[in-house]
Amino acid sequence: MSNIDFIQEEKAADIGNFLVGRLLPFRQKRTIGPFVFIDHMGPACLADYQNLDVAPHPHIGLSTLTYLFDGAITHRDSMGNEIEIHPGAVNWMTAGRGVTHSERTPEYLRTRDKFLHGLQIWVALPKELEFMEPEFYHVDAPDIPAWSDGDVSYKLIAGEAFGKRSKVPVYSPLYMLEITAAKDVTIDIGDQLFGESGLYILDGEIKNLGHTYGSKQILITKDAHLCSFSMKAGTTVYIFGGEAFVEERFIFWNFVATDKQTIEGAKELWRNHQFPRVPNDEGYVPLPETHLK
Repeated sequence: MSNIDFIQEEKAADIGNFLVGRLLPFRQKRTIGPFVFIDHMGPACLADYQNLDVAPHPHIGLSTLTYLFDGAITHRDSMGNEIEIHPGAVNWMTAGRGVTHSERTPEYLRTRDKFLHGLQIWVALPKELEFMEPEFYHVDAPDIPAWSDGDVSYKLIAGEAFGKRSKVPVYSPLYMLEITAAKDVTIDIGDQLFGESGLYILDGEIKNLGHTYGSKQILITKDAHLCSFSMKAGTTVYIFGGEAFVEERFIFWNFVATDKQTIEGAKELWRNHQFPRVPNDEGYVPLPETHLK
């Protein structure tokens, strides 16, 4: 990936009672294309008394994407959806004008030792769709486009790239790719990408212009057409990117909007318990006092 503009290490953050590595946003870079938030969950071995418990909380102005490498999460939302997320599947929830959801360890795993590992991502909605009706889609692992080119394996988790399209119904030009190398290899895929691009190294290492980068680093370039790098055997990377929005995005807690007044309105609704409720989950996450980004 030539002309790297930013290099960022994971930074620890808490979600519920679970520690994650935050990849985006950070001070020097708030977005990558339409992507506004990326968390790396785990890998974690949870004991029989430890569980993921993110109680009902609200979102506006974005779509959430959950993608697991290991473990399971029960997703419940105010649209009435209740589904268990498994590795390789894509859980895609579009908040629009407002949605509430929770994420918890499934009941049958709560008293067992278990693993959890994956990515949680927010994608901002175009300005004209910020107040759309909430939607939910779940795409099973076998339905994600996957192919190989020599010693390199690809998955198109969301968006469009390489002349392929994921079934995940995105609302702006973007892509999220998984790339794994079976042997040492150099790839140049810039002609398949567009806009801004971020490359996250999950495992292994890559080399670019004589520099070596290892796991838990994210590399960002403002021109995805310059995306070329060497991968060591056994390396897995994730590439996120797409066309950036013209309008600035404000983020407060779980709210994303093009103006602060919309966020203030959402804050008031949540304080007054006026967001829709999640069936079969009566928990509540209080609004933080300061969280504007």
